[in-house]
Amino acid sequence: MDKFKVIIVEDAKLELKGTEEIFRNDIPEAEIVGTAMTENELWTLLRKEEHPDLILLDLGLGGSTTVGVDICATLRKKYPDIHVLIFTGEILNESLWVDALDAGADGIILKSGELLTRGDVMSVMAGKRMVFNQPILEKILYRFKQSVYNENRHQEVMLDYDIDEYDERLLRHLALGYTKEMIANLRSMPFGVKSLEKRQNDLISRLFGGEKSVNATRLVTKALELRILDIDNLEPDDA
Repeated sequence: MDKFKVIIVEDAKLELKGTEEIFRNDIPEAEIVGTAMTENELWTLLRKEEHPDLILLDLGLGGSTTVGVDICATLRKKYPDIHVLIFTGEILNESLWVDALDAGADGIILKSGELLTRGDVMSVMAGKRMVFNQPILEKILYRFKQSVYNENRHQEVMLDYDIDEYDERLLRHLALGYTKEMIANLRSMPFGVKSLEKRQNDLISRLFGGEKSVNATRLVTKALELRILDIDNLEPDDA
């Protein structure tokens, strides 16, 4: 690959020195044209220097964990041709990773595991998006596997307990605090209150094996435990 220019944004001197060494030893195509320890230093560099091809950006600067996200968003608007690769020690702050990706980062490398590699940098320079190192990839894989497991479990339970769309809709709105009168008034529910009461009693019979005196709260809790309902996706239908 042809030579390319890099600016490193990092506020810890020791980590900055280590990152510079990675580039010098492992990525000879990269020319470090500047380093910045603060946001202001970065903007000053960009005004003075020819625009770099890549900015390696730490998310936490000066004690803030969000300034890097704001910098990334500004870079994406003002300099859309500059690649932005996050290199961060925020190894547990997953919401911050999402914010950085939403702000337009080309990838995120955690300061954990194998750290920054030539392959990561070259992937970004080749135009790839969503470049991650092993610690993030492991979390993504774990979440993916859990999602597939939960979806499969949901489908099995729906079949095992013979749950139809109206059963799910009734349970979901009970979980959201709707009364049966409110549910009966939904356009998506072609049933009156008495029919909903009968359907609720039928659900209790199926989910509790004939147990008596089960109220709506226990019914909804059981539906959540069985994964008939997904607690992260409880949205009401249009009224």
